[in-house]
Amino acid sequence: MLEVAVYDSKPYDRDSLPFAPNAKKLKWRFHDFRLTKDTAGTAHGADCVCVFVNDRVDAGCLRQLSKAGVRMIALRCAGFNNVDLETAKKLGLSVTRVPAYSPHAVAEHAVALLLSLNRKIHRANNRVRELNFSLTGLVGQEIYGKTVGVVGTGKIGKITAQIFRGFDAKVLVYDPFPDLQWAKRYDVHYVKPAAMLKRCDIISLNLPLTPQTKHLLNEKTLARMKRGVIIINTSRGKLIDTKALINALKSGLVGGVALDVYEEEEGIFFEDLSGRVLHDDVLSRLLTFPNVLITAHQAFLTNEGLGEIARVTVENILRFQSRKPFLDGTSLAAK
Repeated sequence: MLEVAVYDSKPYDRDSLPFAPNAKKLKWRFHDFRLTKDTAGTAHGADCVCVFVNDRVDAGCLRQLSKAGVRMIALRCAGFNNVDLETAKKLGLSVTRVPAYSPHAVAEHAVALLLSLNRKIHRANNRVRELNFSLTGLVGQEIYGKTVGVVGTGKIGKITAQIFRGFDAKVLVYDPFPDLQWAKRYDVHYVKPAAMLKRCDIISLNLPLTPQTKHLLNEKTLARMKRGVIIINTSRGKLIDTKALINALKSGLVGGVALDVYEEEEGIFFEDLSGRVLHDDVLSRLLTFPNVLITAHQAFLTNEGLGEIARVTVENILRFQSRKPFLDGTSLAAK
């Protein structure tokens, strides 16, 4: 029976992975700690490791995994910037991911964040729990009639754009590989980045982290945005230069920010740090703004999303075992 070592595991991983279709054909070993070159030795005896966004699967880690007898790395997420794919290929290690576990989950969370921030629902909820029913300071804005920009029109970006069209907002999109047929069907419009920054009241980031997209929103690009713009990021934290974002918030250039990710979230997100001192000064500063709403990378966290993550992950591991091709769009490196 093929053995799988799961790293950075949480209760919801233990409640989903072993109960996916055919998961009983595998032997599961769950670890609470992250996979790094220093912890890779714990994979000894496992044929496959299952990792998440904050595991550090760099060259050193991969070499240790190879020595331990691991033959496959299964990411239970879409992003793969934490894996050294070139080294994995050289070592003959197969790498898979879950490219679209639930695009609806992420898209809906992006819009939920915006609605809460825009209508100050999170602040109102805190007030009424203290029996403060005053409406002072809770004036919001409607999405109707606004111009919304969606950067990236993969599955998540498309669904996000379609939801905003349901609010009867004007939707502008950008992607280096435009889908004009889809755009015509949903009455959205592809534009160049400069036009989007200048015209949009709301901008949602829905694209992967690559060397080209790192700090896509920086001091220069933020300065070109429409004053008072609201920014949503449910993709990757490093798409935004956080220090530049803080300056834009202080000056009023950015009117609000809704984030499910943060560029230095490793060691913070997914952990209970209540009762401790937060040593990240940048995040601490960001949390002081009343027009900033942050969730801790939970956009994927629905029953449907977890079920799909488990299904695809298990299916690919079993396909690896039987030497069958991986599911379409999931293979990053293969023997």
